[in-house]
Amino acid sequence: MQFGFWGLSYKSAGLNIRDKASFTDSAKLTFLNHAESFGVEQCLLLSTCNRTEAYFFFTHSEQYNQMKALLERTFPEVPLADCLNGCTGKDALAHLFAVTAGLESQVLGEDQILGQVKSALDFTKAMGFSKKELSRVVTDAVACAKRIKTELKISEIPLSVSYVGICQLKAACGIAGRSVLILGSGKMAALALRYVCDCGAGHVIVCSRTLSHAQALQHEFAGIRIIAYPERYAALQQSDIVISATSAPHLVLRSCDCTVTDPLYLLDLAAPRDIDPAFAQNPLCHLWDLDSLQQTVLKNQEQRNQLAEKSKAYIQEALEETGRWLAASRMDSTIASLQQRCREISDDSFQYLDRRLELTDHEQKIVRRTLDAALRRLLREPILELKRPHSSEEQEQYKEVVRRLFQIEQEEHVS
Repeated sequence: MQFGFWGLSYKSAGLNIRDKASFTDSAKLTFLNHAESFGVEQCLLLSTCNRTEAYFFFTHSEQYNQMKALLERTFPEVPLADCLNGCTGKDALAHLFAVTAGLESQVLGEDQILGQVKSALDFTKAMGFSKKELSRVVTDAVACAKRIKTELKISEIPLSVSYVGICQLKAACGIAGRSVLILGSGKMAALALRYVCDCGAGHVIVCSRTLSHAQALQHEFAGIRIIAYPERYAALQQSDIVISATSAPHLVLRSCDCTVTDPLYLLDLAAPRDIDPAFAQNPLCHLWDLDSLQQTVLKNQEQRNQLAEKSKAYIQEALEETGRWLAASRMDSTIASLQQRCREISDDSFQYLDRRLELTDHEQKIVRRTLDAALRRLLREPILELKRPHSSEEQEQYKEVVRRLFQIEQEEHVS
């Protein structure tokens, strides 16, 4: 058996193609049944907004090509021929491990893909298309990704400008218990609102030119207070933190229009700017805008890149262990046949001794245990040797030797 992969991602296909080449659960089941019809019995389908991929075990090279053709037939309205990438063996395993760890994601090191891989495995198991090999491979990939997440913490380094800004505020003054004024009610303002609420802000005021938009936010954030746009300067006097994210083409807060008497922390997430740069000249004011935040984002991206390089060593270590297990598992049927043959020999020997010696129940147990222990001892070293890493050619030679030495008629094929 070999491990294989075919798929497309944001790297090889635009959103117009990825939207159309996406699996529903029913389409997954149809695909898996078709794959089983030509001998591919273990297959995991990973379908997200950024990728559609199939990971599978196959026994003949034509099955690998059939899987590519099946993907193309599944989405006939999409020109997949130039979008699909594939590989086999260690390369396919390495790709699965990298994807699961978030190293192939648009946002390097993100966590969401880890849960998506686990869900894909659960679905495959539930539908009966995962045996011990696929389950082990995916489980190892998930375990490796969790280790990278826990030890390197790549995903904890913020990359979105708004979240970087919130982190700057947390570091500078803390958000929990603080009074916060948010100017704007669009997507960026709503995201900032969610962040400060999650951080435990004490009192939150939302100010917007369009009151209906601001009031709509109260359905999700019941504790916020809504004020009209002209009241913004009065609200500023009561606030510790001001976050502005409007679409106004001009400044919405001017330094000359207000007096700051207490420390004030201002976060400007708008382009063009909402907050007068002159605030930064006041020693009581601390101002961050998109330019300063972007510098932090770039530094964070570089830090993620460095950690991603470190994570490759984790993946390589895990791949070697998984590879050893897969290599040994190819000998499982041979070992099982060998053990079965020895049990048959033990049974024959026991029956002969029992007939000749007329053993009591107690003696039967002793003889049975002695025969079983002797054969287990005899098989211990050969089995350990069969489990050691060998090339495929050497494994086939071992299988043939065991078959001939122990007169094993037919060996169960591992699939």
